[in-house]
Amino acid sequence: MKQGMEQAVEDIIAKLRGMATDCSTAKAVAQVGTVAANGDSQIGQILSDAMEQVGKDGVITVEEGKSLSTDCEQLEGMQFDRGYLSPYFVTDPQSMEAVYEDAYVLIHEKKVTNVKDLVPVLEKVVNAGKPLLIVPRTSRAKLWAHLVINKLRGTFKCFGVKSPGYGDRRKAILQDLAIMTGGTAIFEALGIQLENVQLSDSAAKKIIIDKDNTTVIEGGGHKDIKARIDQIRRELENSTSDYDREKLEERIAKLSGGVAQVNVGAATERR
Repeated sequence: MKQGMEQAVEDIIAKLRGMATDCSTAKAVAQVGTVAANGDSQIGQILSDAMEQVGKDGVITVEEGKSLSTDCEQLEGMQFDRGYLSPYFVTDPQSMEAVYEDAYVLIHEKKVTNVKDLVPVLEKVVNAGKPLLIVPRTSRAKLWAHLVINKLRGTFKCFGVKSPGYGDRRKAILQDLAIMTGGTAIFEALGIQLENVQLSDSAAKKIIIDKDNTTVIEGGGHKDIKARIDQIRRELENSTSDYDREKLEERIAKLSGGVAQVNVGAATERR
């Protein structure tokens, strides 16, 4: 029976793919959005505009608007496929997201195992009264348990995600993120000590983390992003590997696509 059901699933998927219509134009995207919005063509058009702005590899977020109308705006930002290291970092239980505004970002190539290693940075975080996102190569559960306890006590807001990618690609993505946020990634070869890190140089207006992804919006490094994209494009031109070219194109898309934010507006109900 199991084999029969699996075969039926494969046949159905093949049939559906044969019936599928390519949704490659702005008009087609708007039509799909309209259907998903229960026939509201205005929302369908807004979703189409958002897709047009950031492309298929871009990120679209939805926020509560501050006016009666619903609109879309494009923001600088990037997303990578790593979620929070502990569900206790969640700030919105309904959406199961950790959302922090005006946050510092610490990007560390090395393994962080002990909270004592972070003391110089945490002291600056406490004094500034701002949240801190840590992106280490790897870490220990004991470290995050300590940070969670301090978050629950209200001592400071420090949260973390594991760094994306592997090997040399990880280092390149961390450098992309550092440029996006306006800071410097702490690489072993640079010899930078944590006590010398200037957190004010590396920050983001908003950071959204769910169990699978991290989205950094409006980092402080907007002036250097174009130069970074040009550098990656030069690497792309010289690359002979299809796999490397694909990964380089992904990095360009993440840096250039940005984030489309849909601001949902409506009148407040009065009774």
